[in-house]
Amino acid sequence: MHPHFQDLLAAVTGACEEHYGPRLVALAVFGSVGRGTARLDSDVDLLVVADPLPRGRLARVEEFAAVEARLGDAFASARALGLTADLSPVFKTPAELAAGTPLMLDMVDDARVLVDRSGVLANEIARMRARLAALGARRVWRGSTWYWDLKPDYRPGEVFEL
Repeated sequence: MHPHFQDLLAAVTGACEEHYGPRLVALAVFGSVGRGTARLDSDVDLLVVADPLPRGRLARVEEFAAVEARLGDAFASARALGLTADLSPVFKTPAELAAGTPLMLDMVDDARVLVDRSGVLANEIARMRARLAALGARRVWRGSTWYWDLKPDYRPGEVFEL
């Protein structure tokens, strides 16, 4: 991982811990930054698991604006070094995470867990890994993009669950 991302992630972690306090259950970076393949202009994909969270995406984004405001100096320093990344947060409560989300497919191989106070995120990642292994699923790369072949031996009409 590029060292500029390391510094930025440390600042993001601190800002999230300050803002959410004991409500912050888990925090992870995923995507190219989590994989360690980010370019200087890559977005920083974040999963913020907090309890409680406001209802609705817009209210959650609005609340996160306070975190972004705390990161002004960190982003200014990063931009001075050529890093033009923006934050792309996804917000979940532990209950929403446990209910299942396709986002976990992104987390299985690419997540870098920054905070996981009670192991909630690690447990969900492990559960998804086990389920994918049981299905024989495989991640298929095509150039710089990928997709999941969730059940390579799928037969028409067959029903399966993640």
